[in-house]
Amino acid sequence: MSINDRAKATGKNIEGKIQEAVGKVTGNPQDEVAGRAKQQEASAEHTVENIKDNLKKAVDGL
Repeated sequence: MSINDRAKATGKNIEGKIQEAVGKVTGNPQDEVAGRAKQQEASAEHTVENIKDNLKKAVDGL
């Protein structure tokens, strides 16, 4: 995974945490849900890229 992809996913995670917190403070459940969704998206992006990295390492090790 490139550093840019990791930075984007991390940024999306942070954005989601902030949006979720704002939703809790303002009592807006839509913001809370949207924030959690962004965090899950970022987590999925990290997982996919980690799998790609592990597969590449495995292939390179053959």
